[in-house]
Amino acid sequence: MEPKFNLPTETVELPSKGLLYPKDNPLSSGKIEMKYMTAKEEDILSNVNYIKNGTALDRVLKSLITDKKINFNSLLVGDKNAIMIAARILSYGKDYSFELRNEQHSIDLSTLKNKKVDYKLLESGKNEFEFALPKTGNKITFKLLNQIDENNINKEVEGRKKIDKHSNTEGSTRLKYMITSVNENKESKDIRDFVDNYLLASDARALRKRYIEVSPDVDMNYVYENEDGGEEGVDIPIGINFFWPDVQL
Repeated sequence: MEPKFNLPTETVELPSKGLLYPKDNPLSSGKIEMKYMTAKEEDILSNVNYIKNGTALDRVLKSLITDKKINFNSLLVGDKNAIMIAARILSYGKDYSFELRNEQHSIDLSTLKNKKVDYKLLESGKNEFEFALPKTGNKITFKLLNQIDENNINKEVEGRKKIDKHSNTEGSTRLKYMITSVNENKESKDIRDFVDNYLLASDARALRKRYIEVSPDVDMNYVYENEDGGEEGVDIPIGINFFWPDVQL
C-alpha cells in the first residue's frame, strides 16, 4: 500500500460566484479547492523555459487546483486573479513588497477585496451581455474573457509583432474576442471587420467601461502618494517574484 501524507487545502470563493459558468462546469459552484504550494510548484516557478515563455504562473496555479475535472483554461480572468492571490497568501504569506517608481512599497494581500459588481446583471449559467453602442446605436453582445481567450489573444498579438515589430494590436484584438455578435450577426469574420472598420473610438471606450462594470474580479488597485504629494492609483504589479521573492531569474 502506498503511503499517504497529509496535505492541507483551502476553499477559495470566486468573485463571479460561479454565475457565469455553465451549470455542468464544476466552477459553477462558485468555489475552488486549492492545496498549499509544495517543492514541485517551486520547481515550476524556477523553470527557466517556463519563465521565458510566460507560462510559469499559470502552470503553478493549475497544479494547485485539487479538482482535476476543472478546466483551468475555462477560468474567467477575475476568478483566476482570486486564486492567484489566495495561492500567494497560503504559500508565502500575506505581506507583499514590490518596487514602484523606484521606491519600495508593501501591501497586506489579505486586505484586498472583490470589486463591487451588481450581480443582478449576471444571468446564472450565461456569460453574455447585451450593450447598445451609445454613438452609433449598433447592438452588440459581449462575453467576459477566460484564460483560453487570453492565451489566444497573446498568440495573435505576438504573431503580428513577428511580422511588424512596431505592431500594437492588443486593444482591437481583445475587442474581437470580447464581442460575440453585432446586430445579431455572430460570424467571426464580420465581427473582426466591424472592429477594424466600423467601431468608433468613443463606442469602443464605452464598451470597455461596461465590460469593467460587469466583470467580477479582485480589486487590485493600489493607492500611493506620488512625488507631488497627491494620491495615485496603479494595479499591483504581478510577476514571478509575486510568488517567490527570492527566485533567481
